[in-house]
Amino acid sequence: MDSPIFQIPEAPSAHIEETEEQVRQDLACAYRLIAHLGMTDTVYTHLSVRVPGPGNFFLVNPYGLMFDEITASSLVKVDADGLPAQATSFPVNPAGFVIHSAIHMKRHDAHCVMHTHTLAGMTVAAQQGGLLPLNQISMEFIDEVALHEYEGVADDDNLSERERLVRDLGDKPCLLLRNHGLLTVGRTIAEAFYFMYYFEQACRIQVAAQSTGAPLAIPSAETQQRTKKQFNRGPDHGWLVWQAFQRKMDREQPDYRS
Repeated sequence: MDSPIFQIPEAPSAHIEETEEQVRQDLACAYRLIAHLGMTDTVYTHLSVRVPGPGNFFLVNPYGLMFDEITASSLVKVDADGLPAQATSFPVNPAGFVIHSAIHMKRHDAHCVMHTHTLAGMTVAAQQGGLLPLNQISMEFIDEVALHEYEGVADDDNLSERERLVRDLGDKPCLLLRNHGLLTVGRTIAEAFYFMYYFEQACRIQVAAQSTGAPLAIPSAETQQRTKKQFNRGPDHGWLVWQAFQRKMDREQPDYRS
């Protein structure tokens, strides 16, 4: 039987603003994918995206729902303080939005922010050496991962941490939260998801390699830099990977769009 024929849509133009419904569906898809890939922490952590249009409004998950329960319509629009900006029957956790709001407000290119507490991510975050260049996946992240030291649970009782967190992230797309987890930002949901997926993969590779007890093979600095330069960072970064994963969700969990 012939394979189904499909055409991959072109990446959205930077000059054409998406609608709120489009970003709702894409963010709901991202939540389902994070669950599908085993990267959740029950009802904790957040993925957020800036809502197109005037003002500073964002979409986040309703507090208490598992990631595989989230749909486009259940996402909650909040303001920069994490307070609901729409009528909703779902609870919202403003304290959980502290990290996201700080980054969204200071990094205007960070339209999407993703944060996870995965086993591999937290394991690497607990290591002094951070992410090591053990594989070509890891080498894409050379000079792209910032570090923020642990200050306790990120909540609205420690608002001064927000400034330090934004300072530590700088202009990088990835942040290793010491003793905590992983965070990525992107100009699009597709880009932030790409960074999170491969940041997580790099951490899993590292933990697996270290678990063997064998000496680790670290490529030369020259090889590391050459490998890093071979990765494409165009305006549609992550688009092909995102489209492939979204087609999978459309086949297997199409209700995320509802």
